[in-house]
Amino acid sequence: MSEKNLLPCIHVAEGDIPPRVLVCGDPQRAQRISQRLENPRCLAQNREYWTYVGEYKGVPVAVTSHGVGCGGAAIAFESLWRAGAKVIIRTGTCGGMQPDVTAGSIVVATAACREEGVTEKMIPLSYPAVADSEVVAALLDAARQQSIPVHKGIVLTQALFYPGFLESTVKLYAKAGVKAMENEVASLLVVASLHGVKAGAIIAVDAPAFELVGVDGYNQTADGGNVVQAVEDEISIALDAVIRVPLD
Repeated sequence: MSEKNLLPCIHVAEGDIPPRVLVCGDPQRAQRISQRLENPRCLAQNREYWTYVGEYKGVPVAVTSHGVGCGGAAIAFESLWRAGAKVIIRTGTCGGMQPDVTAGSIVVATAACREEGVTEKMIPLSYPAVADSEVVAALLDAARQQSIPVHKGIVLTQALFYPGFLESTVKLYAKAGVKAMENEVASLLVVASLHGVKAGAIIAVDAPAFELVGVDGYNQTADGGNVVQAVEDEISIALDAVIRVPLD
C-alpha cells in the first residue's frame, strides 16, 4: 500500500479495520491488548497511533492507541470510522470524582461533559456526548457475567491534565454527581455519533482527580496493584462487550 493511500497520522487504509475496535491512549497498552487476541498482527505504528488486528473468540477485532488529549484522539476516531469501524470502545484510565469511585474502581461512561475544547469546533455544545445504549448494555452485561463490580454514569472530559491558574470546574461537576475525569471520551462519543458509529467507554480509576486532592495528593502508585487489576478487568469486559454489540 503506498503512502498516498493511507489515512493521515493513523497510517491505515480504508477497509483495513474490522467493524469492532478497542481504543486506548497508551501504545504499550494497545500492544498488550493485542496479545489477548488470536492471530494478532501489527497493522501500523506511527507517532502515538499503534494499530493491531486479530480475532477474539473468532470475531475480528482491531486495537488502536490514540495518545493523550482529544485533538489527536479525534483524528484516530475519525480515521477508524473511515477505515471501517462500526463499534468503538475506549479502555483507559481516569481520576475519580466521587468518594466511592476510588483507585481500582471501574467506570462505564453513559455520557461525557464536553470540556475538551475540540468537539465544539465540530458541532455546538448543545449537542450531547452520549454513549450508545447498546454499547453501555453490553459493557454492563459483560461485567456482570464476569462478576466484576463497576460504576456507571457521566464522566468529565477535560482538555487539561495538570490544573492551571484558572479555576477548574471539576469540583462543580463532582457536586453534580459526575463519576470521573479523563481526557478523550467526549471526542469519541461526538465523533462516533456524527458518523453513526456505536461507541462507549470503560475506564479504570488510578487516583482521585487532581483538583479534588491537589497535585501533591495525586499518587498513582498508592493502590498500584488494584489499578493494574482494574485495567486488566476493564480490558476483559471490553473485549467481551465489543463482540456482542450488533452492527446494525
